[in-house]
This record gives sequence, C-alpha cells and structure tokens, in this order.
Amino acid sequence: MLQNNALLAQLKQQIRENTPRVSGVIKATEKGFGFLETDDGESYFVPPPAMKQVLHGDRVEAVLHEDGERKSVEPDTLIETNMERFIARVQKRDGRLAVVPDHPSVKNVLKARIKRGIDEDDIANGDWVVVRLVRHPLKPDDRAFFTQIDELVAKVDNPAVPWRVTLARHALEQECPDAGSDWVLRDEGLAREDLTAVPFFTIDGEKTRDMDDALSIEPREQGGWTLSVAIADPTAYVEEGHAADLEARTRAFTVYLPGQNVTMLPEQLADDLCSLHQDQERPVLACSLEINADGSLGGYRFFAATMRSHARLIYDQVSDWLENEGQSECAPADNIATQLKLLRDMTEARSSWREQHALVFKDRPDYVFDLDEAGNVLAIRTEERRIANRMIEESMIAANACCADLLATHVGHGIFNVHRAFDNDKAEAAQSFLASQEIDVECEALTDLARYKELKRALESRDDAWLDARLRKFQGFTSMSAQPGPHFGLGLPAYATWTSPIRKYGDMVNHRLIKRVLKGEQAPAEASQQLTEQLTERRRLNRMAERDVKDWLYVRYLASAAVSGETFDAEIIAINRGGMRVRLTANGATAFVPAPLMHADRDKVAVDDKEGRIQIEGEERFKLGDQIQVVLTEAREETRSLVARPAA
Repeated sequence: MLQNNALLAQLKQQIRENTPRVSGVIKATEKGFGFLETDDGESYFVPPPAMKQVLHGDRVEAVLHEDGERKSVEPDTLIETNMERFIARVQKRDGRLAVVPDHPSVKNVLKARIKRGIDEDDIANGDWVVVRLVRHPLKPDDRAFFTQIDELVAKVDNPAVPWRVTLARHALEQECPDAGSDWVLRDEGLAREDLTAVPFFTIDGEKTRDMDDALSIEPREQGGWTLSVAIADPTAYVEEGHAADLEARTRAFTVYLPGQNVTMLPEQLADDLCSLHQDQERPVLACSLEINADGSLGGYRFFAATMRSHARLIYDQVSDWLENEGQSECAPADNIATQLKLLRDMTEARSSWREQHALVFKDRPDYVFDLDEAGNVLAIRTEERRIANRMIEESMIAANACCADLLATHVGHGIFNVHRAFDNDKAEAAQSFLASQEIDVECEALTDLARYKELKRALESRDDAWLDARLRKFQGFTSMSAQPGPHFGLGLPAYATWTSPIRKYGDMVNHRLIKRVLKGEQAPAEASQQLTEQLTERRRLNRMAERDVKDWLYVRYLASAAVSGETFDAEIIAINRGGMRVRLTANGATAFVPAPLMHADRDKVAVDDKEGRIQIEGEERFKLGDQIQVVLTEAREETRSLVARPAA
C-alpha cells in the first residue's frame, strides 16, 4: 500500500533529515579503508566495504555512524568525482576488458568498453589510454563502476610513454601546431626603424632555437646606460583571428619538457622566421630605455624596427668570460665584449636598486636533464644562475616594467601578471601566525605593496628557513589579469610581459596593444576574463606537466641509487601527517620520508603538520627548511615517487 505514494516519499525524507550526515572528500589508503575529510578539517573513518563504492578524491555526502567514541561514515550520495576523465592502463584477462587508473591512491580495477571508432585489436594489455567514467555506484540508477576508453595514448613499449602520458593527463597538445600557409609580413601602416647596423646580440642556452630577445647597450654621458631591447615580432606574420593565432590562443604557452618542447606557434615561425638568428634580418618590436647610474629606470620609448643579431652567445660562455676578467677561449668580438661589460655593470646597479626599492627572488639552481635519443637520463646537471643569466633577467624585468607602465597609461588594460602576497581571506591568518612568532604587523602591511616590501626585507634579514617556509602556506599565486595590479613577488606596482611572444600568447596580445599605441589607434576592448583565466590555468597545467615528466625521469635515473641505499643532502620542503617531503640538493628530485621510517616505533613520532615540525621521543628532530641527509630506499615507477629515510 505504501509503494509509490507520497506518504512513503515523505517518510523517507523524514528519515534522511533526522539521520546525521557529513560531506567531504574521500582519501583512500593502501590498506583498503579510507577517510572522509571535511572542509572544516574533520576526518571520519570509511570502512573497506564502503570504500568499494567510491574513488579517491570523490566529494560525497555520507551517513554518520557513532559507536561510543568511534565514528565512521557510509557514503551514499555523490556530489562530484575528480575521475570523470583520467589516464589508465589496460587490463585484458580471459576476454574481459578493464582499466586500472594511473593514480597512486586508486587501486580499483574498473570494467571498460571501447569507444566506437577505435579498433579493439589496437588496444593491448598494459597500453596507456584516456578513460571516461560513465557509471558510478553512488549515482542514481548506477550499480557499479563502468568506464569507456576514449583514446589510445601510447603502447606499452613506447619509449615516449612519460611524455605522451603526461601531456594526455593534463589534456595538453602532443605535437607542435601545423605550419599552415606561407608566411609574409603583414604589418601595414607601421613604420619600422632600421637597426641592422646596431650590434645587437643574443644570450641563450646552447640548445635554444626560439630566440626571442636581443640586446644592445651603450653608456650615457651623464652616467648610467641606454639599453635597447629588441623582441621577436610574430604578430608581424600572424594576424589576429588567423588559424595560427586561434591555435596559439588555445595553447597559450610553449610547453617545455625535458627533451621535448611543444611549441605554441608553428615551428616554422617559432624556430625560424621569428627567431633572432645571428646574421639574419628580423622584424622586431623594440624598446629603448634609460637606466640611471643608481639602477633606477628613467624614460623609455617603444618602436617597431628591423634588426640583425651580430652575435649568438651562450650563457655559460659569457659568464666564464666575464668571471675570468676577459680570459676565455670563447672571447666575443670587441664591439660585443664592450657591451657585455656595460651590461654586467648595469645588472649590478639594477639588482642593487631592486634590493633596496623592490624585491629580488632568491637564486635557485636549475636542473637540466641530459637524455639520449631513447629518452634515457644520462645525467642531471645543476645550472646556477650566473652573471649572464642575471644580465638577461634584469634586462627583461626592466623592459616588462616599462610595458606595464605604457599599457596602464595609454591603454588602460592589457595582459598583466598580478601577484598579491596574501589574499584578503588569508592575510588575517598570516598576521596571526606572525604574531605567534613575536612579529607584530598590521594586516595592512600584508596587503599594501609599500609596507609589504618593508616587511619582506625585514623577514629575509632573519634568514629563518622555517619561518619562510611556513609563511608561504598563506601566500597566493600569480594570475593573469586584464587590469593592472601589483606584483608583490617582484615588489613592482605593475608588471606586463611582452618579451616572449614566441612562447606566450599574452605577450602577443600586449604586442598588438603596443602597436596600436604606436599607430595612434584606439585600443580594442580589454581581454575577457575567460582569456585571462585560461592563460592562468594553462600556465598551471604546463608547470604540472613539467613536474610530472621530471618525477618520472627522476625515478628511472635514481632507481640504482635506491637499490644501493645512496645518501643525499636534502632540504625539508613539506611536512604532512604521514611524514615529510624533501628535495635532494644534488639533482632537485623530491622524495617522501614516511613517519614509520623515522623511528621503529611509529607511536614515538609526533608530526605537527600545521606547525611544520616533527618530534621523536618528545624531542624536536625535524622542521620545515632544515638541511638534512637522507638515504634513498625505494624508486617506485608505478607512482613516480621516491621514498627515503633519515640518514643515521
């Protein structure tokens, strides 16, 4: 009698409303059980039978069960899954098709079918595929997990697996864009100055092909320097709305991975027609800027030009020559040598000015992978940021600061890099944290650029690695914005890049706006929020892809070191409830040190992840920022992770 009537529905609703419920995200463990973690920091046990109905990362609503002091939950409603699209390995057994998600916390074997248009004979056991989740046990009318294979990414024996799988995981393009039609200069109505006789030079890495900046410098009679920055001009070939422009807008950036670059523009443009090759005439957008003897910026002038690079220089060779006071096997021509010394002096003055009036990033080394043709790691080299790197960096920062001023003054919008040290919702928490360290600051000092610069310099003078690492947890990220805004990381009131248009679509947008100013044309409407959000998101995905490929290569490279138990110097970069993460100083790899490997009795290890400290037997042993030694114990390729223990 109660079936299918309103009374039954009302009764079910009453039972539901009177049953304690919680919502949160599922965190799986290797032992079959899991936890539901709520947004307010609570954690509830999920028993193994209930875990069979969910996947790691699912956001669910669950029924709360209480048995005395013990609380557990039973998920019953799916709010959102982060496994809608994922990478997996094919499993073929006894004629049955399934997939195993490529995720360190997901061990489920999920039944699968193949999308129409894909030949099942092309899919073999162990192949890498893109999978879509089509059924979930917590969805209405679904009883079990079921998936569909949408794309074959790589065969099991393909040596390019780390690159192909990583790009597919982040839905990034696998190949450079098509070359398209013949490219001709289309800059009608824009006068170009002839700079072909000016001795411009480039400084890049030895293997760089997309060279987009060249410099020339001369002293001023009243002191200081005149720096000329010439930037490759792809918008002279690619009209707005052209197929290549639309593709570049979608890609947003060139993706740089160890051993492989996936260009934003067709290679014919990026590596040839636009690249500032030695002895080749190229159209450029240029800026002549005055730099005073104290390193402060004076006036500047943007203009279009045609130039020719007179020398292709390499970072290390330039640094060697300057650091050895002109004694080197690779000595540049006299007219270039004079400029290099002037550029070095300008860099030191500019760097000193920024230390006093803006902010300077701490130098961190770059780690370069040397690979053979099959993608095997031969070596990992440490590249310090030497004087030649700093010369280019300071020149580009100065040029981009001028671009930001031009766009803010004459256009009112553009593509700006905006970085606020602390979002408003985290500034108060950061203030409380600093107060706990007996550093009293007003909240405004965390959100006002001038006051933040004073605070940052004061904190850096303490040279406290733990404090610096803890404070970073409250800090925000750089985003792209159509409106000018401060860049707290650099300590500048506004920052807009235009110096890498071969590699960044936002720089192409800024080029077009600068050209409108030069031609006296009215600027178009500002970039949409959709574009700036896309640029921000694509930059995040590119960085994650670079990290993921490096993690894969690190595991392969350090496998023998894990077998032999090699010891490494390391820095503690993160602490969580399960242990701590460290960065190996020798090569930049990150490894996880589980709490059970810190002491034979896990109960004697107390991890305070909020404070970033670890006690063993009641005494503090580790904290964020510490320099320690660790012994590699495992290199797990299936999860691309390294495991270590503290050295004795």
